[in-house]
Amino acid sequence: MNTTEHALLRLMHLSSPGLPVGAYAFSHGLEFAIDTGWLRTDEDVSHWLEMQLFFALARLDIPVLMRLHQAIQDNNVAQAQWWNDYVLASRETRELQLTDTATGLALQRLLPSLSVSSLISVPPLSFVTCYAQAAVSWQIGVDMAALGYCWAWLENQVNAATKLVPLGQTQAQKLLHTLQEKIPLAITQAKSLADDELGMSLPALSLASMYHETQYTRLFRS
Repeated sequence: MNTTEHALLRLMHLSSPGLPVGAYAFSHGLEFAIDTGWLRTDEDVSHWLEMQLFFALARLDIPVLMRLHQAIQDNNVAQAQWWNDYVLASRETRELQLTDTATGLALQRLLPSLSVSSLISVPPLSFVTCYAQAAVSWQIGVDMAALGYCWAWLENQVNAATKLVPLGQTQAQKLLHTLQEKIPLAITQAKSLADDELGMSLPALSLASMYHETQYTRLFRS
């Protein structure tokens, strides 16, 4: 097996919904948005997720992932810690921060069993940070790591929508097919941003996340 094949298999492992980090338990506000009637159809969900892809992941998670990947490669502890703290500070609600830190803690606990050592290990760690540490350790290039990160997020969100709308399996697969084609463009956008251009603001996402905290019945933690 050559290095490229090995890195691809590691990326599939890291991006798998079977990775035991509990990502399936978080809807990122999607549960409230559907319950309250903001989103009623697969087209509504598609638009909601596309906005997050381009105005959240492409403007925060992915560019920070790229900077963390470089800092970890350079063994720059201070820089890696700074970007970890930056992405956590950028989570606009308690639930969005919980999503990040809970999955980050789960991945942090898992990685030593997979022979991945951490450059920074003092919690709280963002899931983005732990993901970057695994990507560097497994020699996954930064562009491929970004693809895997976006795919893992998208698959979890569509799986949540499948339960909540609900979507049929064919509708869900069509939604994945449509949105996955937009991921490379989102990554290209992320690569073009300077440090002082990073950040996100999606008011509807923040409101859905906040209201979800007191939603009467919930399937998801966020």
